[in-house]
Amino acid sequence: MSEIVKGRILKINILRFDPNEPKILPHMETFEIEEAYGMTLYIVLNMIREHHDNSLMFDFVCRAGICGSCSMLVNGRPTLACRTLTSKLDENISLAPLPLFKLIKDLSIYTGEWMRYLNEHLETWIHDQEQELNVDKLEERMDPDLADEIYELDRCVECGCCVAGCGTIQMRPNFKGAVGLNKVARYHLDPRDKRTDEEYYELVGDDDGVFGCMTLLGCEDVCPKDLPLQSKIAYLRRMMIKTAIKN
Repeated sequence: MSEIVKGRILKINILRFDPNEPKILPHMETFEIEEAYGMTLYIVLNMIREHHDNSLMFDFVCRAGICGSCSMLVNGRPTLACRTLTSKLDENISLAPLPLFKLIKDLSIYTGEWMRYLNEHLETWIHDQEQELNVDKLEERMDPDLADEIYELDRCVECGCCVAGCGTIQMRPNFKGAVGLNKVARYHLDPRDKRTDEEYYELVGDDDGVFGCMTLLGCEDVCPKDLPLQSKIAYLRRMMIKTAIKN
C-alpha cells in the first residue's frame, strides 16, 4: 500500500465582527485546517463552519467564479475565495471582508446597494429611440469582432474586487470605479445604444468619472475575470477628450 501523505496544517486568521453586536470589538480568530489536494478557500471556510464554528458568516452561490459573491481580502489582496487555491498560499492565511461595502458580519458584505446605485446613476441599459416595443422587429446585425468585445466586458460579475483595490475611491467616495467605467465603455461600444458622446460625457466626464482615475491600475491587477480595464479606461478618456474639444 502507498503511504498516505498528510497535507499542511493551515492557520486561517479571520477578522470577526458583527455590526449588530458593537460591544464585541473586531478581532482576529484563528482556525487550523489540514490541507487537502485541490483545496480552495471556499472549501476551507465551509470546513470551519461545519467543524469549528457554525456562526462564521461568508457569502457564496456558484462556487465557480461566476457569481462574485465570495469576494474578500486574502492576505490583504481582493480576490474570490472559490478561485483561490490554498496550495498557492503560505500556511498562515489572513481573511477579511472587502472594504467600502456595507458589512453584514465577518466576511459577509452587501455589494448590492453600491452596485444598484451605480447602475441606476450610469443608466446601464440599452437606450434606443423607439417609443413602443416592437416584438416583431428583427435583431440588429452586429460585427462578430465587436460582439466579442462587448461580451468580454459583459463578463464582469460585480464582485467588488476592483473597487476594493482602487486607490482613487479611497479619496473620492463618489468615484465610479473600474466597474462603472467598464459598464459605460460596454454600452458606448454597443451600436444598439443611441446615446450621444455628449450624453456619455455628462455621465463620467469629470473627476468622479474617467478623469478621476489616477491610473494606478490596481483594479486590473486584482480583477478575477482578467477584464481589460486599463484599455477601456484609456478608450473612454480618448472619447471624452475628443468630445470636450468638439464642444
